Amino acid sequence: MKAKFTGHDTFPLRYGWLFKAINHLNNKSNFSSSEDSIRNSVVELGVGKNMVKAIQYWAESSNVIKRSPQSEYGHYVTDSGKYLFGALDKKGQDPFLELPGSIWLLHLWLNFNNESLTAYRYFFNYSNVQYFEKSKLTDDCYDDAKRLVKTEIGNPSTLKKDVDCFLNTYSKKQKNSTAKKVAKVDEDHFTSPLSELNLLQDNGGGFYVSNLVERPELPVEIFIYALLEFFNEETKDSNVSTIDFDSLLTKPCSPGRIFRLSESGLGQKLDEAQEFTDKHVTWVDSLGLRQVSISDDIKDNAINYLDMYYGK
Repeated sequence: MKAKFTGHDTFPLRYGWLFKAINHLNNKSNFSSSEDSIRNSVVELGVGKNMVKAIQYWAESSNVIKRSPQSEYGHYVTDSGKYLFGALDKKGQDPFLELPGSIWLLHLWLNFNNESLTAYRYFFNYSNVQYFEKSKLTDDCYDDAKRLVKTEIGNPSTLKKDVDCFLNTYSKKQKNSTAKKVAKVDEDHFTSPLSELNLLQDNGGGFYVSNLVERPELPVEIFIYALLEFFNEETKDSNVSTIDFDSLLTKPCSPGRIFRLSESGLGQKLDEAQEFTDKHVTWVDSLGLRQVSISDDIKDNAINYLDMYYGK
Protein backbone atom coordinates (compact mmCIF):
# COMPACT_ATOMS: atom_id res chain seq x y z
CA MET A 1 0.00 0.00 0.00
CA LYS A 2 1.17 3.52 -0.81
CA ALA A 3 0.52 6.74 1.07
CA LYS A 4 -1.71 9.25 -0.71
CA PHE A 5 -2.48 12.19 1.52
CA THR A 6 -2.54 14.85 -1.20
CA GLY A 7 -4.32 15.60 -4.47
CA HIS A 8 -7.62 17.16 -3.39
CA ASP A 9 -6.16 20.59 -2.56
CA THR A 10 -8.27 20.38 0.65
CA PHE A 11 -11.55 20.52 -1.34
CA PRO A 12 -14.16 18.02 -0.06
CA LEU A 13 -16.06 16.02 -2.67
CA ARG A 14 -19.04 17.96 -4.00
CA TYR A 15 -22.29 17.03 -5.69
CA GLY A 16 -21.92 17.03 -9.46
CA TRP A 17 -18.14 16.66 -9.54
CA LEU A 18 -18.00 12.99 -10.55
CA PHE A 19 -20.62 13.51 -13.24
CA LYS A 20 -18.58 16.45 -14.52
CA ALA A 21 -15.39 14.37 -14.57
CA ILE A 22 -16.97 11.61 -16.61
CA ASN A 23 -18.66 14.02 -19.02
CA HIS A 24 -15.27 15.70 -19.42
CA LEU A 25 -13.76 12.42 -20.62
CA ASN A 26 -16.83 11.50 -22.66
CA ASN A 27 -16.40 14.82 -24.49
CA LYS A 28 -12.88 13.69 -25.45
CA SER A 29 -11.18 16.12 -23.09
CA ASN A 30 -8.53 15.12 -20.57
CA PHE A 31 -6.98 15.86 -17.19
CA SER A 32 -3.45 16.37 -18.48
CA SER A 33 -1.11 18.60 -16.50
CA SER A 34 -0.23 20.65 -19.57
CA GLU A 35 -1.20 24.32 -19.45
CA ASP A 36 -3.46 24.03 -22.52
CA SER A 37 -5.29 21.06 -21.03
CA ILE A 38 -5.75 22.78 -17.68
CA ARG A 39 -7.10 25.92 -19.35
CA ASN A 40 -9.53 23.80 -21.37
CA SER A 41 -10.65 21.95 -18.22
CA VAL A 42 -11.21 25.21 -16.36
CA VAL A 43 -13.52 26.40 -19.16
CA GLU A 44 -15.35 23.08 -19.66
CA LEU A 45 -15.84 22.27 -15.99
CA GLY A 46 -16.59 25.84 -14.96
CA VAL A 47 -14.31 25.77 -11.93
CA GLY A 48 -10.89 27.12 -10.93
CA LYS A 49 -7.56 25.43 -11.60
CA ASN A 50 -7.28 23.92 -8.10
CA MET A 51 -10.82 22.55 -8.30
CA VAL A 52 -9.98 20.83 -11.60
CA LYS A 53 -7.29 18.90 -9.73
CA ALA A 54 -9.72 18.12 -6.91
CA ILE A 55 -12.35 16.81 -9.35
CA GLN A 56 -9.73 14.56 -10.93
CA TYR A 57 -8.60 13.35 -7.49
CA TRP A 58 -12.09 12.39 -6.28
CA ALA A 59 -13.02 10.75 -9.58
CA GLU A 60 -9.87 8.63 -9.47
CA SER A 61 -10.24 7.84 -5.76
CA SER A 62 -13.83 6.68 -6.14
CA ASN A 63 -12.80 4.44 -9.05
CA VAL A 64 -15.10 6.00 -11.64
CA ILE A 65 -12.15 7.03 -13.82
CA LYS A 66 -8.65 5.57 -14.07
CA ARG A 67 -5.33 6.68 -15.47
CA SER A 68 -4.24 4.82 -18.58
CA PRO A 69 -1.06 5.32 -20.60
CA GLN A 70 -2.85 3.53 -23.46
CA SER A 71 -5.66 6.10 -23.60
CA GLU A 72 -5.05 9.14 -25.77
CA TYR A 73 -6.88 11.17 -23.13
CA GLY A 74 -4.76 9.93 -20.21
CA HIS A 75 -7.79 8.52 -18.39
CA TYR A 76 -10.74 6.28 -19.18
CA VAL A 77 -14.15 5.86 -17.59
CA THR A 78 -14.34 2.62 -15.60
CA ASP A 79 -17.24 0.18 -15.69
CA SER A 80 -18.34 1.58 -12.32
CA GLY A 81 -18.30 5.11 -13.71
CA LYS A 82 -20.28 4.09 -16.78
CA TYR A 83 -22.78 2.18 -14.65
CA LEU A 84 -23.63 4.99 -12.24
CA PHE A 85 -22.90 8.13 -14.25
CA GLY A 86 -23.22 7.02 -17.88
CA ALA A 87 -21.17 7.00 -21.06
CA LEU A 88 -21.65 8.30 -24.59
CA ASP A 89 -23.74 5.28 -25.53
CA LYS A 90 -25.13 4.42 -22.13
CA LYS A 91 -27.37 6.20 -19.65
CA GLY A 92 -26.16 6.11 -16.05
CA GLN A 93 -28.33 4.64 -13.30
CA ASP A 94 -28.17 7.74 -11.11
CA PRO A 95 -25.81 10.41 -12.49
CA PHE A 96 -27.01 13.11 -10.09
CA LEU A 97 -26.88 10.91 -6.96
CA GLU A 98 -30.56 11.38 -6.22
CA LEU A 99 -31.01 7.97 -4.54
CA PRO A 100 -29.50 7.31 -1.09
CA GLY A 101 -28.17 3.92 -2.23
CA SER A 102 -25.98 5.68 -4.80
CA ILE A 103 -24.21 7.62 -2.07
CA TRP A 104 -23.67 4.43 -0.05
CA LEU A 105 -22.27 2.85 -3.21
CA LEU A 106 -19.95 5.79 -3.79
CA HIS A 107 -18.76 5.54 -0.18
CA LEU A 108 -17.99 1.86 -0.76
CA TRP A 109 -16.05 2.51 -3.95
CA LEU A 110 -14.07 5.25 -2.25
CA ASN A 111 -12.98 3.03 0.64
CA PHE A 112 -12.81 -0.46 -0.91
CA ASN A 113 -9.15 0.02 -1.72
CA ASN A 114 -5.98 -1.55 -0.38
CA GLU A 115 -3.60 0.08 -2.87
CA SER A 116 -3.29 3.57 -1.42
CA LEU A 117 -3.89 4.90 2.08
CA THR A 118 -5.77 8.15 2.66
CA ALA A 119 -7.14 9.63 5.88
CA TYR A 120 -10.67 8.39 5.11
CA ARG A 121 -9.50 4.90 4.15
CA TYR A 122 -7.47 4.75 7.33
CA PHE A 123 -10.50 5.72 9.41
CA PHE A 124 -12.99 3.35 7.79
CA ASN A 125 -10.65 0.38 7.42
CA TYR A 126 -8.19 0.53 10.31
CA SER A 127 -9.27 2.89 13.07
CA ASN A 128 -11.21 1.49 16.03
CA VAL A 129 -12.30 4.77 17.60
CA GLN A 130 -15.91 5.89 17.87
CA TYR A 131 -15.44 9.13 19.80
CA PHE A 132 -12.27 11.02 18.98
CA GLU A 133 -10.44 14.30 18.81
CA LYS A 134 -9.16 15.45 15.43
CA SER A 135 -5.57 15.86 16.61
CA LYS A 136 -5.53 12.36 18.11
CA LEU A 137 -6.88 10.83 14.90
CA THR A 138 -4.15 12.62 12.96
CA ASP A 139 -1.47 11.25 15.31
CA ASP A 140 -2.90 7.73 15.15
CA CYS A 141 -3.05 7.82 11.36
CA TYR A 142 0.54 9.03 11.12
CA ASP A 143 1.82 6.34 13.50
CA ASP A 144 -0.13 3.50 11.84
CA ALA A 145 0.79 4.66 8.34
CA LYS A 146 4.45 3.92 9.15
CA ARG A 147 3.42 0.29 9.54
CA LEU A 148 0.84 0.11 6.76
CA VAL A 149 2.55 1.77 3.79
CA LYS A 150 5.75 1.10 1.91
CA THR A 151 6.33 4.63 0.65
CA GLU A 152 7.33 7.86 2.38
CA ILE A 153 4.47 9.29 4.44
CA GLY A 154 5.53 12.88 3.97
CA ASN A 155 5.15 15.89 6.18
CA PRO A 156 2.75 15.59 9.18
CA SER A 157 1.16 18.90 8.12
CA THR A 158 0.15 17.25 4.81
CA LEU A 159 -1.57 14.45 6.69
CA LYS A 160 -3.33 17.00 8.90
CA LYS A 161 -4.81 18.66 5.81
CA ASP A 162 -5.97 15.26 4.54
CA VAL A 163 -7.67 14.55 7.86
CA ASP A 164 -9.35 17.99 7.70
CA CYS A 165 -10.57 17.24 4.19
CA PHE A 166 -11.92 13.82 5.28
CA LEU A 167 -13.81 15.33 8.21
CA ASN A 168 -15.27 18.09 6.04
CA THR A 169 -16.31 15.53 3.42
CA TYR A 170 -18.17 13.26 5.83
CA SER A 171 -19.58 15.59 8.48
CA LYS A 172 -21.95 18.53 8.58
CA LYS A 173 -20.21 21.25 10.51
CA GLN A 174 -22.31 23.04 13.10
CA LYS A 175 -21.94 26.71 13.93
CA ASN A 176 -23.63 28.54 16.74
CA SER A 177 -25.85 31.54 16.19
CA THR A 178 -25.37 33.99 19.05
CA ALA A 179 -28.57 35.77 18.08
CA LYS A 180 -30.92 32.83 18.43
CA LYS A 181 -28.79 30.55 20.61
CA VAL A 182 -29.41 27.63 18.28
CA ALA A 183 -27.11 25.51 16.16
CA LYS A 184 -27.20 26.08 12.44
CA VAL A 185 -25.75 23.87 9.76
CA ASP A 186 -23.05 25.57 7.74
CA GLU A 187 -24.26 25.53 4.13
CA ASP A 188 -20.70 25.04 2.87
CA HIS A 189 -20.86 21.47 4.15
CA PHE A 190 -24.02 20.51 2.28
CA THR A 191 -21.90 20.28 -0.85
CA SER A 192 -20.55 16.80 -0.06
CA PRO A 193 -22.98 13.95 -0.71
CA LEU A 194 -21.10 11.75 1.76
CA SER A 195 -22.13 13.96 4.68
CA GLU A 196 -25.71 12.78 4.05
CA LEU A 197 -24.81 9.25 5.21
CA ASN A 198 -24.46 10.50 8.79
CA LEU A 199 -21.44 8.26 9.39
CA LEU A 200 -19.64 11.07 11.20
CA GLN A 201 -20.97 13.78 13.50
CA ASP A 202 -19.10 16.96 14.41
CA ASN A 203 -19.55 17.66 18.12
CA GLY A 204 -17.61 20.91 17.99
CA GLY A 205 -14.32 21.82 19.58
CA GLY A 206 -12.43 19.36 17.39
CA PHE A 207 -14.37 16.34 18.70
CA TYR A 208 -16.23 13.87 16.49
CA VAL A 209 -18.46 10.83 16.90
CA SER A 210 -18.81 7.86 14.55
CA ASN A 211 -20.73 5.11 16.26
CA LEU A 212 -20.91 1.46 15.23
CA VAL A 213 -24.65 0.91 14.91
CA GLU A 214 -27.39 -0.88 13.01
CA ARG A 215 -28.03 0.91 9.74
CA PRO A 216 -31.60 0.29 8.57
CA GLU A 217 -31.15 3.10 6.03
CA LEU A 218 -28.45 1.12 4.17
CA PRO A 219 -30.25 -0.62 1.24
CA VAL A 220 -29.92 -4.38 1.42
CA GLU A 221 -29.00 -4.55 -2.28
CA ILE A 222 -25.99 -2.28 -1.71
CA PHE A 223 -24.99 -4.36 1.32
CA ILE A 224 -25.18 -7.61 -0.68
CA TYR A 225 -23.10 -6.06 -3.47
CA ALA A 226 -20.45 -5.04 -0.91
CA LEU A 227 -20.61 -8.48 0.71
CA LEU A 228 -19.99 -10.27 -2.60
CA GLU A 229 -17.20 -7.89 -3.63
CA PHE A 230 -15.42 -8.46 -0.31
CA PHE A 231 -16.04 -12.23 -0.39
CA ASN A 232 -14.60 -12.54 -3.90
CA GLU A 233 -11.54 -10.51 -2.96
CA GLU A 234 -10.92 -12.56 0.18
CA THR A 235 -11.38 -15.95 -1.53
CA LYS A 236 -9.88 -15.25 -4.96
CA ASP A 237 -7.03 -17.71 -4.40
CA SER A 238 -9.20 -20.50 -2.99
CA ASN A 239 -12.32 -22.44 -3.87
CA VAL A 240 -14.47 -21.92 -0.80
CA SER A 241 -18.05 -20.87 -0.28
CA THR A 242 -17.92 -19.63 3.31
CA ILE A 243 -16.40 -16.74 5.20
CA ASP A 244 -16.39 -16.13 8.93
CA PHE A 245 -18.58 -13.47 10.49
CA ASP A 246 -15.69 -11.71 12.21
CA SER A 247 -13.91 -11.13 8.88
CA LEU A 248 -17.04 -9.41 7.57
CA LEU A 249 -17.14 -7.30 10.71
CA THR A 250 -13.56 -6.23 11.27
CA LYS A 251 -11.23 -6.88 8.32
CA PRO A 252 -10.11 -3.90 6.21
CA CYS A 253 -12.47 -3.29 3.26
CA SER A 254 -15.19 -5.45 4.85
CA PRO A 255 -18.84 -4.33 4.87
CA GLY A 256 -18.75 -4.12 8.67
CA ARG A 257 -15.80 -1.76 8.59
CA ILE A 258 -16.78 0.45 5.67
CA PHE A 259 -20.44 0.82 6.69
CA ARG A 260 -19.58 1.23 10.41
CA LEU A 261 -21.85 -1.63 11.46
CA SER A 262 -22.13 -2.93 15.00
CA GLU A 263 -22.05 -6.66 15.62
CA SER A 264 -25.84 -6.76 15.87
CA GLY A 265 -26.08 -4.47 12.85
CA LEU A 266 -24.08 -6.88 10.69
CA GLY A 267 -26.23 -9.77 11.91
CA GLN A 268 -29.35 -7.83 11.00
CA LYS A 269 -28.03 -7.08 7.51
CA LEU A 270 -27.14 -10.74 6.99
CA ASP A 271 -30.68 -11.70 8.03
CA GLU A 272 -32.03 -9.25 5.45
CA ALA A 273 -29.64 -10.62 2.82
CA GLN A 274 -30.67 -14.19 3.57
CA GLU A 275 -34.32 -13.33 2.99
CA PHE A 276 -33.70 -11.07 -0.02
CA THR A 277 -31.53 -13.65 -1.84
CA ASP A 278 -33.88 -16.53 -1.04
CA LYS A 279 -31.09 -18.12 1.02
CA HIS A 280 -28.33 -17.78 -1.55
CA VAL A 281 -26.68 -15.98 1.36
CA THR A 282 -27.04 -17.81 4.67
CA TRP A 283 -25.34 -17.64 8.01
CA VAL A 284 -25.24 -19.60 11.24
CA ASP A 285 -24.42 -18.56 14.78
CA SER A 286 -24.08 -21.79 16.73
CA LEU A 287 -21.77 -22.87 19.54
CA GLY A 288 -19.52 -19.88 19.04
CA LEU A 289 -19.11 -20.59 15.32
CA ARG A 290 -20.39 -17.86 13.05
CA GLN A 291 -20.07 -18.61 9.35
CA VAL A 292 -21.58 -16.97 6.28
CA SER A 293 -22.21 -19.12 3.20
CA ILE A 294 -22.44 -17.75 -0.33
CA SER A 295 -24.09 -19.79 -3.09
CA ASP A 296 -22.06 -20.39 -6.25
CA ASP A 297 -25.05 -19.04 -8.19
CA ILE A 298 -24.50 -15.46 -7.02
CA LYS A 299 -20.75 -15.26 -6.32
CA ASP A 300 -19.92 -13.63 -9.63
CA ASN A 301 -23.13 -11.65 -10.01
CA ALA A 302 -22.75 -8.79 -7.55
CA ILE A 303 -23.83 -6.31 -10.23
CA ASN A 304 -27.24 -8.03 -10.38
CA TYR A 305 -28.06 -6.65 -6.93
CA LEU A 306 -27.26 -3.12 -8.06
CA ASP A 307 -29.57 -3.73 -11.02
CA MET A 308 -32.29 -4.75 -8.57
CA TYR A 309 -31.80 -1.58 -6.56
CA TYR A 310 -32.07 0.60 -9.65
CA GLY A 311 -35.04 -1.33 -10.95
CA LYS A 312 -33.43 -2.89 -14.01
